Amino acid sequence: MEYDKIWRTQPAVRTVTSFLGRNIAQLGLHTFKRKGDTDRERLQDHPLAMLMRRPNPWTTRYRFINALVHDFAIYDVAYLLKSKTADGTAGLIRLPPMFVKPKGDNWLTPEKFEVAGTKERKTYDADQVVYFRGYSANEDVGVSPLESLRQILAEDWEGSRMRAQVMRNGARVSGYIERPPQSTSGVKDWSKEARERFRLQWQQQYVGDGPQAGGTPILEDGMKFVEASQTAKDLQYIEGRKLTREEVASSYFIPPPMVGILDKASFSNITEQHKMLYQDTLGPWLTMIQEEIELQLIPDFEPIWTDFYVEFNLREKLTGSFVERQDAISKAVGAPTMTINEARALDNRPPIEGGDELVRPLNVTQNGDQDPVEAEPDPADDEPDDLDEDEDEQEDD
Repeated sequence: MEYDKIWRTQPAVRTVTSFLGRNIAQLGLHTFKRKGDTDRERLQDHPLAMLMRRPNPWTTRYRFINALVHDFAIYDVAYLLKSKTADGTAGLIRLPPMFVKPKGDNWLTPEKFEVAGTKERKTYDADQVVYFRGYSANEDVGVSPLESLRQILAEDWEGSRMRAQVMRNGARVSGYIERPPQSTSGVKDWSKEARERFRLQWQQQYVGDGPQAGGTPILEDGMKFVEASQTAKDLQYIEGRKLTREEVASSYFIPPPMVGILDKASFSNITEQHKMLYQDTLGPWLTMIQEEIELQLIPDFEPIWTDFYVEFNLREKLTGSFVERQDAISKAVGAPTMTINEARALDNRPPIEGGDELVRPLNVTQNGDQDPVEAEPDPADDEPDDLDEDEDEQEDD
């Protein structure tokens, strides 16, 4: 099979590749300019930042990144054509890998790319195409992971066909009929016509959608029904599906619980694996995409390209829940870090007057506050002293 057909027909392949595409596509891809060793500026209106937010007039950022990751996961190559939109701004168009063929005499890297369209073939220079590729031992083009999985996927394909045939062709009462021989039972010999008549009657009544399918047959002449059914357990249906998914997931370095294999999963290890997902599993993918964009796109916009770079936004994925994040920040800072209006904005509530001031508890000071806020005075301290004198005179009398 071709790679695209394997993706369409093999559930395990589609599950794993879609997992990669969806989890990477939901991340924002931001553009930054270095302002020092410890400082940077995020660029919102830069042409590259606008290109990453909207690659072309008919494709959203999510669908664009999702398609890019799918292409690379299935083919180990991906192609993006640099173009111009109607208003003259830069654009990127996905080129399906099955229609692109690298060309040129340079064995180090392609010089041109030939694209087979619906009506004609077009050739583009290498600087017009953003070229993502994996590793190959003898050429500058990736080798699909599905190639190493081909034998395993072929076995699963044949096993699925066999199980489907058994399920489809088997009688509702699965087994065979045993008739004792004439020499031992004393029954009369079974003629060819009688045998054929019995077979047709049995198939009409008990096989497929027959009127007595699933009922109790009545046998004669010492016949005995011997079960020979194969259940889903006997056919190892679940085990075969699970093994294939595990093999495909391991080829893409994805932990089994992330793709629904929960045999050895627990709440604690799934939580830890989720934290590691964007570091160990998807980290190499993110680095590859970032560096290819920096290498092949940023020089088109900036002559001093070393000051600019792109980065996926992992903050929301790696900082835990809101409660965990706020607890860690409060402990690190030692004081509240959010105003009333900032908290209201999280709940889509309008700001209130005076809500932009940071509320700080009275028991929280910074570096030994030299002007602490005094506590309210004790009301007993405000009583006049002459009351005490009157009480002393009464005691003397």
